[in-house]
Amino acid sequence: MTTTARTARVLLGAFAVLAVVHLGALLTAATTVAHLTKPALMPVLAAYVLAAGAPRLLAAALLFGCGGDTLLQTGDDGLFLVGMGSFAAGHVCYLVLFARRGAFPGGRRLSGPLAAGYAAAWLGAVALLWPDLAADLRGPVAGYSLLLTATAFGALRLGPGAALGGLLFLFSDTLLATGLAHWQQPPAAQFWVMLTYTAAQYALADGVRRAYAGRERTGGAGTTRAYGEVRSTTV
Repeated sequence: MTTTARTARVLLGAFAVLAVVHLGALLTAATTVAHLTKPALMPVLAAYVLAAGAPRLLAAALLFGCGGDTLLQTGDDGLFLVGMGSFAAGHVCYLVLFARRGAFPGGRRLSGPLAAGYAAAWLGAVALLWPDLAADLRGPVAGYSLLLTATAFGALRLGPGAALGGLLFLFSDTLLATGLAHWQQPPAAQFWVMLTYTAAQYALADGVRRAYAGRERTGGAGTTRAYGEVRSTTV
């Protein structure tokens, strides 16, 4: 095993331990530990994907997630919207990565009914939440959820692991949105939000990493250029 591979393995183990500590802190109401560990999750995962040779844009997506994690836990309404914007930027990074890998037209097309199903899920969720959201949150939540749904849809092209990550991200943020709408929450709601969110980010990151590693081995989908050449010209 190379030094780089060992470093990647250590970082992945550190991410797993940190996630367990954070989730345990949520279950035991160890607020200080939860607040300290939450912002550290995505930077460690970002360090892992970089050590594993994934595109830098994937690390950027995860670091935007860290920005959202940090700002959302402040409890400040204005910072909450900034944090939502940070998460949105992360989804834009994912969408660019998916597009480069052929997840949208230009690569193999996904079925129309499946796309319609994701669109219907987005419209239905927004319609249900809209009356109970504060007026200043309606537009941002609708726009953010559209990006989130696009990420979940695009992840389907990268395989079952990434597809599951997209669905878990949808579940996590939909549960968070129901809290914003003051709907009744399940027991330990924050635990379930973070469990599914953390698993989603890992599954998406791993799906992207594997997809781009496959491109490096095969020379890319629909191109004769080696991935190393492509990567040298992209973020």
